[in-house]
Amino acid sequence: MTIHQLSVFVENKSGTLLQVLELLKEANIQLIASTISDTVEYGIYRIICSEPMRAYETLKQAGISANLSDVFAITLDNQPGRAADAIRSFTRAGIGISYLYSFLLAGKGILVFRTDDAGKTREVILNDKLSYVEEKDLIKMV
Repeated sequence: MTIHQLSVFVENKSGTLLQVLELLKEANIQLIASTISDTVEYGIYRIICSEPMRAYETLKQAGISANLSDVFAITLDNQPGRAADAIRSFTRAGIGISYLYSFLLAGKGILVFRTDDAGKTREVILNDKLSYVEEKDLIKMV
């Protein structure tokens, strides 16, 4: 129901993102999805990858500030409106979405998100029979 996400803190200056990407390339770690949100001085580069634990260790050994966390991942049919349908389930339960990003993989939409109530989110996923992704399954889809 959850997968590991790497959050990397990168300065907003030329070359810092490339350094992260080069380290992951050298370690032969496959990026599956990523997104960057920025502030004036730094960005948070969120990554879903083939080997999150090894990616985390690789970056830490290089002195790069990174965190590993669990995020929810659900699959959706690749049709307009399916994301709205899924988010409606959480909204009706009074769950706030902290952040969300999505991508297509193997013909399915994948929503990756964090909420303000992990326990309640698990309940909604199970009760509403939402299709979720586990890390081992995500890697097989690549």
